[in-house]
Amino acid sequence: MTDPKPPVLRIGFLAISQAHQFLHWLPAALRLAREPNVEVTVLGTSAAGLELVRSYDPDGLLKIRKLWVPSLRPDGLFSPPKRRLSLLLHFRKIGKYPVIVTTETTSSLLYRLPGFSSRLVHLKHGAGDREGGYNPKHKDFDLTLVNGPKDKERLIARGLADEQNCLVVGYAKYELVRPVRAAGSALPMALYNPHFDEQLSSWFRHGPEIVRAMEQIKGWTFVVAPHVKVKGGPMVQSSSPNVLIDMGSVRSIDMTYTEEASVYIGDISSQVYEFLRRPRPCIFLNLDRVDWRDNENYAHWHLGQVIERAEDLAPALERAQALQPQFEAAQIAATARSIDQSPEPASERQARAILTYARSAGVGG
Repeated sequence: MTDPKPPVLRIGFLAISQAHQFLHWLPAALRLAREPNVEVTVLGTSAAGLELVRSYDPDGLLKIRKLWVPSLRPDGLFSPPKRRLSLLLHFRKIGKYPVIVTTETTSSLLYRLPGFSSRLVHLKHGAGDREGGYNPKHKDFDLTLVNGPKDKERLIARGLADEQNCLVVGYAKYELVRPVRAAGSALPMALYNPHFDEQLSSWFRHGPEIVRAMEQIKGWTFVVAPHVKVKGGPMVQSSSPNVLIDMGSVRSIDMTYTEEASVYIGDISSQVYEFLRRPRPCIFLNLDRVDWRDNENYAHWHLGQVIERAEDLAPALERAQALQPQFEAAQIAATARSIDQSPEPASERQARAILTYARSAGVGG
């Protein structure tokens, strides 16, 4: 008599956010889809977003399910239908998957909907220092997977997780980095990557003067790539041949710019830690004269020069390489706290954590 075939574990990955979040869970989804008796389905609300997912899955390992949601927004990578509406319309379909993995916290509302009993796994995207990265919704998840010890410590300190349901698994997005293309210019490139939080970002109050300063700097090219969630703010354009403004493209989220840049210019975006995958000079913009030194929102400002005027950018760039040795040890240490380094791929660690949790919780097909 043959042994009965083990049940298939059906895992759903939610693709209801802007597409920059997808690159944080895609490696784990692809790894899980290679496991025997595991079926992985991506549940998405944007055709453009699902096409991005398919572009990373040439072997067709993932099942793709489009959830229709009415929206006045054009279908695009960074303009999905509203998340709450998406969840309310489709929570019964989502609930057919015993395990749901997501990188956004809006999905915590699923547990307040009638009959929903799936287990929710939150895979924290980004590794920044901003307090907004730790909100009360984190507490609602059954399992939280974080990039490094910093996130685990801060979540536990805020009562949003505990030692048992919060695991450090590394930064799987690194596994999707594509080879850096040959330089199109002999000039070094600096990336300006302001955040979307209007209260903390340099873009909303100072974007135009920063770009104007860049236009006057000889010997450098600049990519201005604000966070793809920027809403409103200045409409900045430049006809200068040394300035490219990218208000939202795949290159602004897939680490193309952070890999190609020689210097990072920013404020509070977590992309600084993606840039510091390889230690290089950073320049932080404190044009609002924030008292930042003992503020953990700005912990990464200790990893490079901090300037207070747009006209200080040119001299900061001139001395960046010479000053880099004094920041490099701190960059390496801070990045290790934010993103756990391990010879084992993060996708393997994430997949194992999800499977171990599902089995311990008795989750079946």
